[in-house]
Parts: sequence; C-alpha cells; structure tokens
Amino acid sequence: MGPPRALHLAAALLTVLAAPAFFVAELPWLGFGLLVAGLGFAWGADRVAGVPIRPPRAALATGGSAAAPSLTRDLSLVALGLVIIRTIPLAAELDNLAMLRFTLALGGAVLVPYLVSRFLYRDRATGFPWLGEREAGQPRRKWGALHWGWLGGVLVLGWLILPYYFISSGVYANWPEVDTPDLIARLFVGVGAVGIWDELFFICTVFAVMLRHFPTWIADALQAVVFVAFLWELGYRAWGPALTIPFALVQGFIFLRTRSLGYVVTVHLLFDAVVFAVLVHAHNPALFNVFPTAP
Repeated sequence: MGPPRALHLAAALLTVLAAPAFFVAELPWLGFGLLVAGLGFAWGADRVAGVPIRPPRAALATGGSAAAPSLTRDLSLVALGLVIIRTIPLAAELDNLAMLRFTLALGGAVLVPYLVSRFLYRDRATGFPWLGEREAGQPRRKWGALHWGWLGGVLVLGWLILPYYFISSGVYANWPEVDTPDLIARLFVGVGAVGIWDELFFICTVFAVMLRHFPTWIADALQAVVFVAFLWELGYRAWGPALTIPFALVQGFIFLRTRSLGYVVTVHLLFDAVVFAVLVHAHNPALFNVFPTAP
C-alpha cells in the first residue's frame, strides 16, 4: 500500500474509532478529536491523490460527477451521522420523550448525510436500494433458495443463542422491564425501528461510503467497528461483541452480494423478532417460554 492509500486507511480508521470513543468509552472529547484527526488525514489523502475536495462545477451543474470520490467529503458524512447520534443517550427507554429523541436523532443521522451528499456534494454517496440494484437491461434478481434458507437459519440461530446470551449475562436488564401490554407493544416497535435504522446507517451510509475507497473486506470491517460500538451502548454488553461482530460482518457481506436493502432489513427484523421475544420472556418468564437454551 503506497503512501496515498496508507493515508486513506489512517483517515478512515481514525473516523470509525470515534464510535467506540463515543459509545463504549463514553468520552466525547476523544470522539470529536478522532473525527477532526480523521478528516485532517482525509484532506491530506485527497491533496496527495489530487482529488478535489470541493464538488467539481460540472457535478454541481449536472447533479453527478465522474471524478474520483473525495475521501474528505465521504468521511464527513460518517462524522455527521456520528455527531448527530451522540446528541442523545442511547440507553433503551420506552417513554414518549425517549422515543421521540431516538426518532429525531437516529432519523437525522441517516437523513442529514443523505441530503448533504445528494444536494450539497452532488455525488450520491449514500442511497437506499430497497429492491436491489438492477443491472442495465436486466430484471432485478429474485430471492433464491439460499436467500430463503438463510432467513430460516437466522431464526434458528437466534432462537438457540440469544436466550442464553441475554439471560445468563444479565444484559436483558439493560432494557426496561416490560410488564404491561403497552410497554410490550412499545418494545416491539422500538426494537424493530432501531433494527431498520441499523441497516440504513451502518450499511447504506457507513459501508456504502467505505466501499467507494477500500476493498470490500476493509470496508466491511470499518462499518462493523461503528455497528458494534453503537450496539454496545444500546445494551449488547458483556460478551455481546462475540455475537454483534460476526452479525455486522455478515450483514455487510449479504448486502454486497444482494445489493438489496430490503433483504438485509428482513434478516435483521427476523433476528430482532427473537430479541424482542427473549427480552419479554426474561422480564416475564411465563411469556414466550419456548427457548430451550434459556437458563
């Protein structure tokens, strides 16, 4: 890897390491410092590579650009999202105000980078291909036996692994006790909504941006750093990273193969359906008592 590529990787690493600084160590000053350093390295990488940081005039006039993507612009989208997320605590809460905070902050972390890329930078670095990207002149690929099989596999793996993880580690207590129909309904909505958001931000924003500059395995590892750090503060602690790291990497791999946001969201929602049932069972052992591995 020559000097320009080394600078690129250093810039991306510094930027994504802001996520564990924000969400694991909970040191905002360190997170902001890493973001500033990451963008500084990105600026240097763009200068060395001769890539203009400001959008070319042609791009502003036509709404797109064939020029090489600017790492500074792209990492600024990730930084924007992380800063917006950091404006709220991520502890799971189910009251109206907490759900409103989550909606505004997490929604903004996806929407603001998309709007900046689409209308300010004019380079469409992020997007949301719900049905998958279609090759010129070809119909969109349909889900095959492997796709359907993996959906079933996710349910089985979640059914076997998640009850033991949540209950034996005690991390289920990181979610509020749900002992009324209203709270159970709120938990269902919250778990599902955050699951959809995960794919919008970590895959369609962070992963998509990294793919513009790095090989797939590096881009996937970089997005996984942000994904796992966020889930840590959300409540997936103790030995949770042993589950969330492979999950994040597999989700990136699946998206790369299918290019379908709809499919990775479906996988995530099935996984989260099991998470929801396990959390309800952990707080109310008589409910959803269908898990053979529950302690």
